[in-house]
Amino acid sequence: MAVGLSTASVYPQNTEAAFRYAAELGYDGIELMVWAEPASQSIATVQGYSRTYDVPVLAVHAPCLLISQRVWGSDPIAKLARSVRTAEAVGAHTVVVHPPFRWQRQYAAGFSDQVVELEESSPVIVAVENMFPMRADTLFGRGDGAVKRLARRGPGPALTAFSPSYDPTLTGFRHYTLDLSHTATAGTDPLAMASRMGSGLVHLHLADGRGAAHDEHLVPGEGTQPCADVCASLVRSGFSGQAVAEINTQNARTTQERAAMLKRTLVFARKHLDTSSARTPVITQ
Repeated sequence: MAVGLSTASVYPQNTEAAFRYAAELGYDGIELMVWAEPASQSIATVQGYSRTYDVPVLAVHAPCLLISQRVWGSDPIAKLARSVRTAEAVGAHTVVVHPPFRWQRQYAAGFSDQVVELEESSPVIVAVENMFPMRADTLFGRGDGAVKRLARRGPGPALTAFSPSYDPTLTGFRHYTLDLSHTATAGTDPLAMASRMGSGLVHLHLADGRGAAHDEHLVPGEGTQPCADVCASLVRSGFSGQAVAEINTQNARTTQERAAMLKRTLVFARKHLDTSSARTPVITQ
């Protein structure tokens, strides 16, 4: 079972920095987040980083975030197809994609069929990721107060920005990505969601959350999600997909502090996923 590092985990540092951290800490590979940074959009540049640092690209995250709506143009149908072609070119096994936004009506109407067609025409897996609703209690604070409200009465009134739902298992897809920060914000049970995904669960975004009204992406073990239990259930089920660290290190004050957060996440993954094929870290002076 490969343990990868999302390039989003090193933001505001860049894509090359993620490859460097992955090599130095001993991650098995990279999940490439395609967004506004030109390097993340360039196959040749990414291939160069992969060769330089001897770190493979395990997955490509399609540019489907709100902040990447104009990356590779404005047509989400074309962008998903391009993500699969990019994954093929860089040797990645998986494309991670969010469900369509509600206002992307044409994309949403054909999304399920497009995913099937892309998988039938390519060895690349398209793993649809669970998201979270827009919670009304965001208006009353997004921090500790939101955490306490969620624990007391659940997520409360919420509106999904995704079509038809932020929970892709309600539609049904061949392959899924389970994100443990998103289950925290949604107030959903990640073990139950993993069970609904069944053998279609092929990709894990390893992170944590406390149930705040915003997406926290904490280091696993530092929130309220049963991250260790989810990992144990995957091991018991014979999971052979990819686990990718997707944490938020924006508040790290130094590169050393960021590296320590990434290291804690990797140690957690190795321990609870019982991976025995760990890469040897690159020792730098």
